[in-house]
Amino acid sequence: MTLTKTLFRKKCLKIMKKSSSFNRVYKNNLINNKLQFELKNIKNKKILFYYPLINEADIRKTINKLRKNNEILLPFMQNESFKVVPFRLPLRKKKFNIYEAGYSFKKIDNIDIAIVPIVGIDGNLQRIGFGKGMYDRFFAKLKKKPYTIFIQMDLCFTKKSICDSYDVKGDLLLSATNKACQKIGLKC
Repeated sequence: MTLTKTLFRKKCLKIMKKSSSFNRVYKNNLINNKLQFELKNIKNKKILFYYPLINEADIRKTINKLRKNNEILLPFMQNESFKVVPFRLPLRKKKFNIYEAGYSFKKIDNIDIAIVPIVGIDGNLQRIGFGKGMYDRFFAKLKKKPYTIFIQMDLCFTKKSICDSYDVKGDLLLSATNKACQKIGLKC
């Protein structure tokens, strides 16, 4: 059977759901430490974060730490894509159980760094997401591609190139599973 993006996404989602809640706190700490290490000298930047869903890596610790010296942004869903809005409390639970900051009229044209959750990654280091295409449409509208860091709790990777040309490509992958990353030659 030929591996397709849809089949691979289903496989990765099963892995995400089976991930033990027993060591979830440990894995989240590993990922937060790695992310903070990568961003340790970053100041006065516009950083797009995601607010984690239950099966995604919880990076709220890093968001709170970087808020002091950077402009933290979150996605705000609009139609089939999203716009970015400043991180402001309180957050509200919206469509797909995603927490969002309130709407903002502030127009943000460029982002320096994007922290993006992934379901899986293919041989071209392109993102397999949840299948809605929101990040793909958002990145297509940007004038300049930001430095993109993919975040994944447990690595789900295929050497095959199964993504489409419009799928977001990452610059760095951070995962709690170092050994799996080393096997495929990725920095994790």
